[in-house]
Amino acid sequence: MSRIKEFNLPDLGEGLTEGEILAWLVKVGDTIELNQPIVEVETAKAAVEIPAKWAGVVTKIFHEAGTTVEVGKPIISIDTDPGAGPPAPEPSLPVPSAESLDAVEIAPAEGAVEPGMIGGPAPGGRTAVLVGYGPRETSAKRRPRIAAATPAPAAPPAPVTPAPAVPPAAPVRSGPVLAKPPVRKLARDLGVDLATVVGTGPLGSVTREDVRQAAEGARKPAAAAATVPAAPAAAVFDASREQRIPVKGVRKLTAENMVASAFTAPHVTEFLTVDVTRSMKALDKLRSRPEFAELRISPLLLVAKAVLLAVKRHPMVNSAWSAATNEIVVKEYVNLGIAAATERGLIVPNIKDAGRLTLRELAEALNTLVRTAKSGRTPPADMAHGTLSITNVGVFGVDTGTPILPPGESAILAFGAIRPTPWVHKGKIKVRQVTTLGLSFDHRIIDGELGSKFLRDVGAFLSDPEAAILAWT
Repeated sequence: MSRIKEFNLPDLGEGLTEGEILAWLVKVGDTIELNQPIVEVETAKAAVEIPAKWAGVVTKIFHEAGTTVEVGKPIISIDTDPGAGPPAPEPSLPVPSAESLDAVEIAPAEGAVEPGMIGGPAPGGRTAVLVGYGPRETSAKRRPRIAAATPAPAAPPAPVTPAPAVPPAAPVRSGPVLAKPPVRKLARDLGVDLATVVGTGPLGSVTREDVRQAAEGARKPAAAAATVPAAPAAAVFDASREQRIPVKGVRKLTAENMVASAFTAPHVTEFLTVDVTRSMKALDKLRSRPEFAELRISPLLLVAKAVLLAVKRHPMVNSAWSAATNEIVVKEYVNLGIAAATERGLIVPNIKDAGRLTLRELAEALNTLVRTAKSGRTPPADMAHGTLSITNVGVFGVDTGTPILPPGESAILAFGAIRPTPWVHKGKIKVRQVTTLGLSFDHRIIDGELGSKFLRDVGAFLSDPEAAILAWT
């Protein structure tokens, strides 16, 4: 059995077919231990670190960072017994015998061209040609380059009366101008006609210095005249002013899921504006309690609790449509998804069996979920089997939205920004803390009545959470 083991890219979650190598955590020659993280890979669901399957020394890395690799393809080789000396070399190609070398015919030197080129000799005395084309019958000739025009010698000038010195007019070139693209651009920027410039470069080509001198010479006679601004360059609308971002990984899967959801489940969205002043006061009380001292407490905690309690009143909201069996599957557990924006795109990890958690356990789970998502280390298992979701658009200053359902779920709640707003409270207009909720739901499962009652109960909890907890639990 070979001591050099090739480690193939494993299936990192539910049928994924490929992954992009983000970064190698080891290099060739490193000694690694069993289960030591060796590479960071981004799949269509998350970025994960892959541990070593064997201990040993890294002998080869097959793919550089940034490469997309299919599941099952080798990514690294490990020498599992480095103490046994250098590994046996790979078998080399057989050395040709003297008899086989004597049988090789050497093409004559006269008229020889590079072997294998079209029209040239190939092994066995054949002529190398492309399929569908005959051998080359004529030799190629280089097209002569056009040299700069040389002015004809002028006749001796007749004696004339001396006059004030005037700058001579620049000669006009009759043929094409030899100049590199950067020189041509410089000429355009300086307003210089290349046809009037005598080149001093190879074969009479125009150089940058030629252009600058021509521009300087043109400015001197007009020093006393008013400066005329050069015409602005015409705007271009092409690839030079565009950026292309490859769609892959998390962003690719999110796009596919959103399209599938939008064109499969008939979406309906309802809105409710709620006075959450009492919820904000309840949060201040929670923050002052010692059991919540080390946790980040945000309004999202009370929104999550409101959704979980409303589900107990309306279980059908926590369900899925099964096209395979033509059934509505009502879940008796709530895997509460929380949409999170990351550098790699939108993900929706979920808190498993969130309905069984206490308020403190729910706060701790939310803290862990957000922290892991921001670090880019959310495992695929945390994003599987969601049943109901919340998207907190309020953190971006957005009032509300019409969210798209995650695949397999029947409802998602958008939680908007909380703003001080004039509000009628106890018959008087006062400034209160107000937010707007938006509930999107699958109309095949949830009709208008059920969706409205569910949203009403979520709003009622947020209007007075302390009273709702006492009444509903």
